[in-house]
Amino acid sequence: MGACITGGHTRREVLTLSAGAVASVLSGGRLRAADYPQKPIRFVVPFTPGGGADVLARITGQFASTRLGQQRYIDNKPGAGGNISAEFVAKASADGYTLLEGNLAHAVAMSMYRNVRYDIEKDFVPVMALGSVPFVLAVPPDLPVKTVQDFLALARTKPGALNYASSGIGGPSHLAMELLISLTGVKLTHIPYKGAAPATEDLMTGRVQASFLTTPASASLMQSGHIRGLALSAAHRLATLPELPTIAESGVPDYDATTWFGVVAPRGTPDEIVQTLNKAFGAAVQDEGVRKRLQTEGFEMMGGTPQDFAGFIHTQTAKWGAIVKQAGLAID
Repeated sequence: MGACITGGHTRREVLTLSAGAVASVLSGGRLRAADYPQKPIRFVVPFTPGGGADVLARITGQFASTRLGQQRYIDNKPGAGGNISAEFVAKASADGYTLLEGNLAHAVAMSMYRNVRYDIEKDFVPVMALGSVPFVLAVPPDLPVKTVQDFLALARTKPGALNYASSGIGGPSHLAMELLISLTGVKLTHIPYKGAAPATEDLMTGRVQASFLTTPASASLMQSGHIRGLALSAAHRLATLPELPTIAESGVPDYDATTWFGVVAPRGTPDEIVQTLNKAFGAAVQDEGVRKRLQTEGFEMMGGTPQDFAGFIHTQTAKWGAIVKQAGLAID
């Protein structure tokens, strides 16, 4: 039987050419990953400039870009609880040149938003956890409680009578209190505010009886006597607030609530690039100068492998999804 002719080539020649083309593409992909990066890297931050999360991205991103030998630029895309930025990066090319500062809000979005158009676990590949910020359970100075157990006892004598402030529905401070409610069974009334500043102001004046404040915001207010800090929301004490016990050691076992931040890339980003980024950001979070600068912003540095961060995101998504469902939170 004669050889089949296709466009001047035999079938064997066509197959040989096709295999060569595939090999060339794969080889080119490896070369691009090996040569990465060749142009500036966009680091998308879902917050406005100047806040703690923005500072974290700028400091660690700058250090990482120096290690990579390539510039990075911060692209602030706030809005819709972080969903705008996440949807943007999820649709970006998976080439390592567009990254997202993923955070707690993106894990919570899976269960809280009815029409979210991304999945933090399916549409992104984790690079590294950067840092977390714990909260302080705070009350007005004239509230007759000095410990977490005092506060819970008072709440149980007046079910629903104590109001607590948050920076907004579904925000980290709201979820931190919902976790406490879930673990203790107390009844409190939620008063959501448009931001942390007005919530803190009403806490200081006693218009509300409790709130979770970030550690940087709490430290000076506790020192000045404007609030009373009862306990820390993290699983362990902080070196900067060594006298403050954790909620877990104050009689609420397993309590642990922090807001956290890390680097994620679009799903499909080559593993070689992910590993390169992980090493660069890892050097940043391990640098003593970087750690000291971010400690003043209230951050506890994290780090670890991409696999570590993937497991952490999965755990956080499940944990807070259960709290969101129990609290009946839903946003269109």
